[in-house]
Amino acid sequence: MKGTALITGGAKRIGKAITLSLAERGFDIALHYNRSGVEAEQLSQQVRAMGRKCRLFPCDLGDTKQALTLIEAVFDAFPDCNVLVNNASIFEGTDFLETDEATFDANFNVNFKAAFFLAQAFARRCKSGQIINIADARVGRTTTAHFAYTLSKKLLWEFTKMAARRLGPDIRVNAVCPGLILLPRGAEADSFEKLISELPLRKQGTPDQVAAAVCFLAEADYVTGEAIFIDGGEHLRS
Repeated sequence: MKGTALITGGAKRIGKAITLSLAERGFDIALHYNRSGVEAEQLSQQVRAMGRKCRLFPCDLGDTKQALTLIEAVFDAFPDCNVLVNNASIFEGTDFLETDEATFDANFNVNFKAAFFLAQAFARRCKSGQIINIADARVGRTTTAHFAYTLSKKLLWEFTKMAARRLGPDIRVNAVCPGLILLPRGAEADSFEKLISELPLRKQGTPDQVAAAVCFLAEADYVTGEAIFIDGGEHLRS
């Protein structure tokens, strides 16, 4: 047994692919969800069918008080938890001049603040392990689209590097930066296809490719403070 991985927002989309890939590699799963209870239960059954343990942990990461209890609950159930994947995210986008306080707080509370305090609590409990933050290909560019969201992900990447330096050698901290993987909720397919056509590789990525990068980092014991861009070259654009 390799230990247990906690995946936040792990019931759907990219999180689901990460959950299944880590389970396939021998990790038991602590599966966090917020509103996706049905999907989380279905996924937990898949994980158990693979011969791995899986427990569900509902929590609203937008509420810091709730987020602070998550690591304690996970370690009570899985004392061997040694991987934290900060995958939970919201994608609420407005222009800088249109970003109100509620939008700013929603993005930063889930995309950065929860990840920060989950990582802190994890580091206090885990003697040897790794933290993998799911950032965004936008962190490699200076873009003003979806201003608060992009800024929160840029901060998550800077945190990754700082935490890697602070927590080594016992805990490694890395990031995966997905690009055009899945059509965002509410986005138009035509606009998404146009963005794909402008990439250096001119094709869409898959959740399984992101999951493969997570699994690599989970086992790469000489890598820390690094980001892997799964984005078809998006971060190379100006």
